Amino acid sequence: MSRLSYFVRRTAITVGLIFLVASALFFFFRAMPGDYSSLLIQQGMNPEQIAQLRADWGLDEPIYVQYYEYITNLLTGNAGQSFRFSQPVWELVAPRILNSFVLVAPAITATYIVGGLFGAYIGRRRGSPLEKSGIISVSVFHSIPDFFLGIMLIALFSSTLGIFPTSGMLSPATMLQVQDQAYWQRFLLPEFWRHYTLPFMTVLLYFMQYPTLIMRNSVVEVSDQEYLHYHRLKGLPESKLLRKIIRHASLPVITLYPISLAASISGLVLIEVVFNWPGIGQLLVSSVLARDFPVIQFVFLIAATWVIIGNFLVDLLYGVLDPRVSVAGDED
Repeated sequence: MSRLSYFVRRTAITVGLIFLVASALFFFFRAMPGDYSSLLIQQGMNPEQIAQLRADWGLDEPIYVQYYEYITNLLTGNAGQSFRFSQPVWELVAPRILNSFVLVAPAITATYIVGGLFGAYIGRRRGSPLEKSGIISVSVFHSIPDFFLGIMLIALFSSTLGIFPTSGMLSPATMLQVQDQAYWQRFLLPEFWRHYTLPFMTVLLYFMQYPTLIMRNSVVEVSDQEYLHYHRLKGLPESKLLRKIIRHASLPVITLYPISLAASISGLVLIEVVFNWPGIGQLLVSSVLARDFPVIQFVFLIAATWVIIGNFLVDLLYGVLDPRVSVAGDED
């Protein structure tokens, strides 16, 4: 199989998976007890008004017609209307996705850089007190629930020391000042970075275990390979030898990075709630409490799509990162 054929096949599988997820979400929410219209009915409505309400929302159509319109709307970028806010779901979710990405992407990237380097460092010192203390420390931080770790940081750095604000992305006064400006400009304000520090630290400390332990184990495994003994016999300096070890040992960490990034954007719900961060996690919680099913359905779809695309990119990049990996028949 050529690389082009492999790319086309993986692309088709990825698109098919996204379609299956979208279809499963549609039928899952329709199979739940109750009726969408019951969320919209106001006290005092007569049967004619209720029937008109169902017609306006397309709830009086057969299920296969609703499904066809749902898929067609998704393909045209229409994610439906929020019951709670009475506005298009995409307009409601889009800024929340950006807020979550701004929080998670730099934090997870820093986690894998710092954790990978720290794992390589302790992996070269097997059996030392540094290795043992390093493994214990990252394991302890990960064993603490992420929301409780955030509360501990708030108690220390906000309530006790008063260094950082407790929650939010900006203060209410600043939000009023920047509401007419371009959305991205708020990310450049010094106040934003003060609000950003504690959620960033929470994500970094909580997820540090994955890259550290994987890199440590990979370095231990790679260090015993024969080609490194050859380089040692040649008298290669330790710094250059360490770079070669990190280059080969980092493949499992690089593979896990996009998957962790994709899962974290949709998985840091409690951290966003603790810090009152206006991301999709906080929106998902409030939508669940309000039974705003169009928003819930679309947020789940976005989260699943992000994970599927992350795995797709890993499959494509792994052959580039590791020359030992090839598509079947490519060597011909």
